[in-house]
Amino acid sequence: MKTLKTLIVLIFTGFMVSCSSVRVTSDYDKSVDYSQYKTYAFYKDGIDKVKIHDLDKKRILKAIETELKAKGMTSSENPDVLVNIFTEATERVDVNNWNYGFGWGFGPFGMGMNNSTISRTTEGTLYIDLIDGKKKELVWQGVGEGFLTKNINKKEERINEFVNKILAKYPPQQ
Repeated sequence: MKTLKTLIVLIFTGFMVSCSSVRVTSDYDKSVDYSQYKTYAFYKDGIDKVKIHDLDKKRILKAIETELKAKGMTSSENPDVLVNIFTEATERVDVNNWNYGFGWGFGPFGMGMNNSTISRTTEGTLYIDLIDGKKKELVWQGVGEGFLTKNINKKEERINEFVNKILAKYPPQQ
């Protein structure tokens, strides 16, 4: 019995660890010379529409700012690119039934056990859009998907991971 519980915990832990990574994709305009983009500003009208609370919004914007500065870009009143974000969240409910037994019998005879677990997780998607400041056209979009945490101590770390992995795809390698 103890071995079975240990096995269940190991399987569940392995599942959660495998889900902790951020899956990233990006899309971009192949006709654009991305080396021309040296300055950025946040697109306030778009960011104001994002339906997450202001603390998480500030965490995301701070992480984006840190990553863009690390790439040599600077904030500007007259930017080369505007940065916009969009988020989505989906709650996932997993029900696992573990049936095990032993013995033999007919009809109601025999022994066995049934153990069910229910887990709820939230999967989030963060979109980071870069819009040409002059043309006002989307030139690059990065998307990160992964499981979110409600642990306040890990939230900023998780947001930084999302943003870091998304912006690792910028500028695109043409």
